Amino acid sequence: MSELYGLLGEKLSHSVSPQIHSMLFNKLSMKGYYHLFELKSEDLRAAMEGFKVIKPRGINVTIPYKIQVMQFLDEVSKEAKDIGAVNTLKFEGNKTIGYNTDYFGIGMLFNKNDIRVENKKATIFGNGGVAVTMVQYLLNSGISELTVVTRNVSKLKKNSKFNSCKLISYDEIDGIKESDIVVNCTPIGMYPNLNNSIIEKKHISKFESAVDMIYNPKKTLFLKYAEEAGLKAVNGLYMLVGQGIAAQEIWNDIKIPKIIIDEIYDELEKGVEN
Repeated sequence: MSELYGLLGEKLSHSVSPQIHSMLFNKLSMKGYYHLFELKSEDLRAAMEGFKVIKPRGINVTIPYKIQVMQFLDEVSKEAKDIGAVNTLKFEGNKTIGYNTDYFGIGMLFNKNDIRVENKKATIFGNGGVAVTMVQYLLNSGISELTVVTRNVSKLKKNSKFNSCKLISYDEIDGIKESDIVVNCTPIGMYPNLNNSIIEKKHISKFESAVDMIYNPKKTLFLKYAEEAGLKAVNGLYMLVGQGIAAQEIWNDIKIPKIIIDEIYDELEKGVEN
């Protein structure tokens, strides 16, 4: 009998999560089906009640419900509680437990590309769920200095998740000093807006490594600028695969070999648009 898994979100037509999980099912000879649960905000409560009835093996959560869904959970893991958002739901008996595997996916991405964090300086663009998770990962990994670029500095100052960060607006980008890592946690440059970049080409040489959480296109204008300037340039596809695999490990209480993650990433990477 096939187990039911799925992704809960508002707009899911372009998601590659079904591919990731289907590939994993095939590689591990698992019987499973991954369904897209696309719904509006007002239907979230009913969906969560429905899950308790149909008892899926596990559900991923994406934009814009990573925070909103927490009110319906019985337990929240430590990393998800620290971040203030969940992306993975496990149904255990009558309990619904929330996790954040985005956090682990970010770690896999940095390790895969040998981007050192400890005692380094980083600049993050964005203030959404991905940015909050990135901040938490970098702080936990020993970053020495963290700057967050946002369109609403005053709003972010009220968010305790950013207390350890220097907050600046886009108007202050010219004043950014040299840093080791620059990370794009915004949708700027995502398909189909291929001619947009979070940062001008003249500023990219201030950094050593550039990470874009976007994976479509494979190489955003931001990453093209980074490559031309000789930086290590990395997109977010490995993180996406990593968080999906981490979710399966939680749902099925298994440890999946890294070679499987790499194989799925390599196969997906060939299919992503340049």
